[in-house]
Amino acid sequence: MTVSRRVFVKSGGLALVSLGLDPLFLARAAFASTRLPAHPPTRPVLVCLFQRGAVDGLNMIVPHGDRLYYEARPRIAIPGRDVVDLDGYFGLHPRLAALKTLWDNKSLAVIHAAGSPDTTRSHFDAQDYMESGTPGRKATQDGWLNRYCEHDREHLRTPFRAVAFGPRLPRILAGSAPSLAIQDLQAFGMRVPEPARDKLTRAFEDLYAGSATGVLASSSQEAFEAVQVLKQANPAQYQPSDGASYPRGRFGSALRQIAQLIKADVGLQVAFADVTGWDTHVNQGASDGQLAARLADFGDALAAFAKDMGDGLRDIVVVTMSEFGRTIRENGSLGTDHGHATAMLVLGGPVAGGKVLGRWPGLDDAARFEGRDVAVTTDFRDLFGEVLTRHMGASDLSSIFPGFTPDPARFPGAITA
Repeated sequence: MTVSRRVFVKSGGLALVSLGLDPLFLARAAFASTRLPAHPPTRPVLVCLFQRGAVDGLNMIVPHGDRLYYEARPRIAIPGRDVVDLDGYFGLHPRLAALKTLWDNKSLAVIHAAGSPDTTRSHFDAQDYMESGTPGRKATQDGWLNRYCEHDREHLRTPFRAVAFGPRLPRILAGSAPSLAIQDLQAFGMRVPEPARDKLTRAFEDLYAGSATGVLASSSQEAFEAVQVLKQANPAQYQPSDGASYPRGRFGSALRQIAQLIKADVGLQVAFADVTGWDTHVNQGASDGQLAARLADFGDALAAFAKDMGDGLRDIVVVTMSEFGRTIRENGSLGTDHGHATAMLVLGGPVAGGKVLGRWPGLDDAARFEGRDVAVTTDFRDLFGEVLTRHMGASDLSSIFPGFTPDPARFPGAITA
């Protein structure tokens, strides 16, 4: 059986495509065993989570101390009695109550009025801009997270350095630095008869050992050391630590698998997952309903991940993002339309938590963007730039965010200095 390097090339990065035969080395290297140490050696890890569809930041992180919020949303505002208060003015949607412990122990921060300076209300354009890191420039093909990986080549010794969970490599990880796209760890290596599986494994081993690119060759030794450690592991054996329970569904599964890879100590440095369903034009709901159900799953998954990682969270930062927010006023269909700024969450041990960060512009008519939306006061590149600089150790952001200079004076203060 001949395996071509062309199998690996997708969207300018390194993606693994099963084509009906899943590489066994990935199955072996991906599954954390209960026999492994609970906390791998110290290494900064960044987990990026995309809420696709434009999450309503006002009902996620509720300005319950502002009467204008209730005037603008007479039917879908979160009643003050239901809000999980944070600081007397802002509070969590009640379905995010699982995150309150993280707020209290200072490992969760909120950046409100965050987003892109571009004014598009197109989901597709805004998502591309947030992933490429170049708002308003459609020609950018690679993603800012991939450019970070290319900028910091010190860790290019493992194929598991950058992993996205999904059926394809997202734009944020597309580019010249190797990245993996994995739909489901437990699906790898399960559908192939043993003889074909062994033959395929040998072919992948030969491919890595004989690579002349420098990238794959330099990573082969560590990749196959991980294979040897984990080759007897059974994915069904994995039990989250401390009784953590991930919600069922694709997003909870993705966070569980990210935790598995971190604990497996296969060199994961950046991970990405997304979750859809935030485009709530109709019947958005308030404390209950469509948005509430999404937030419950989202919050419970984040809380489970933090509990599962335990002390290991000291080396991890999780950043949530969405392409834009929703209108301040509810619409005639009991929903909200495409807006501008939204709220983003930053979670982890290095986080300066227990604070709502960024400059809050307020909900007054004069402060609204185009008379209808929360104005952007924190450019998403300043937030991401702070995380890359203060947590991941990036020394030069100019190549990561071309045409933009993140300024420490504008950093929201999400990461402890």
